[in-house]
Amino acid sequence: MKWQEQWPRIKAQFAVLDPGLLLVIACISLVSFAVQYSAAFDYPGRMADHLRNFFIAFTVMWLMAKVPPHTLLKFALPFYVGGVLLLIGVALFGDVSKGARRWLSIGGIRMQPSELLKIGLPLMLAWYFQQREAVLNWRDYIVAAVILAIPTALILKQPDLGTATLVFSSGFFVIFFAGLSWKVIFAGLTGFLASLPLVWTLMHDYQRQRVLTLLDPTTDPLGKGFHIIQSVIAIGSGGVTGKGWFNGTQTHLEFIPERTTDFIFSAYTEEFGLMGALVLMALYLVLINRGLAIASSAPTLFARLLAGALTMIFFMYAFVNMGMVIGILPVVGVPLPFMSYGGTALLTLGVASGMLMSIQRNRKLVPT
Repeated sequence: MKWQEQWPRIKAQFAVLDPGLLLVIACISLVSFAVQYSAAFDYPGRMADHLRNFFIAFTVMWLMAKVPPHTLLKFALPFYVGGVLLLIGVALFGDVSKGARRWLSIGGIRMQPSELLKIGLPLMLAWYFQQREAVLNWRDYIVAAVILAIPTALILKQPDLGTATLVFSSGFFVIFFAGLSWKVIFAGLTGFLASLPLVWTLMHDYQRQRVLTLLDPTTDPLGKGFHIIQSVIAIGSGGVTGKGWFNGTQTHLEFIPERTTDFIFSAYTEEFGLMGALVLMALYLVLINRGLAIASSAPTLFARLLAGALTMIFFMYAFVNMGMVIGILPVVGVPLPFMSYGGTALLTLGVASGMLMSIQRNRKLVPT
């Protein structure tokens, strides 16, 4: 009897979760558990840590789904400003590891502030365009470009090309969905291509090496090209149906580098083949489609821009990760959404998913 009395309350707590979005994320997560169990065969405790990270990410997703969009609107500016100040703190006082200054220690807690901007930047830009909705003009796009450029430049300075790419993309999609002209986009793209010689001179040595390795990894098969070569071998050897779960030779003979994190797609495709890869890609397409559907039905400009940008974060994660492991993009250390091992990225994805669910839940409650 007590259970029956408590059930409506329990059901109401979880009603904030969007069934469609939750289902596809759960499906990708189950695939992740299977491939991680195989790929992490010689990492004691790695699977337990992966399950813990997922539990934390899903808890955060549930909590964020309970936060209404108008509350997110209030925290946009302080979240962005705080994130930028932390990036400045990294530049001045950050910890140096492997030649990069990306981490900041505060009160005994070591954090990577650039991760905050993956959410904070689109949140800030969506807030800005919401404030300017009635009088939006070309000057506002210039202001938005400055808001976008500040954290991107600070992250590139660390240097962290992968995170800078994701942060830039998350902000750019807000500006694009806000009505940025295609003429401006093509002009900017043309200017970028024309500036490539200058960009090349400004790049760090390791970044230039990544580009050269992308063009021809066989020039350094036992060094910088080793990652891509072994990844492509693993993917190709999987064939159409794969070698079978736990039968990936490249994975279990430890030829695939970072096989539980950045190169998890290589380990997965070796064991489950082309068919498995297509199933995973289809799941990501469903995820992106659901996110864009939520964006299209959002009642305010802020909610539409934020939902659209958060959805495209999923796309960029998947596109860049798959592109780099098959050798068509430079290796920049971008994880595969809900597949790769790693607590920080999962936490970011959990926050983004929860925000999307919040927007969907409040689509008829937020005043236009």
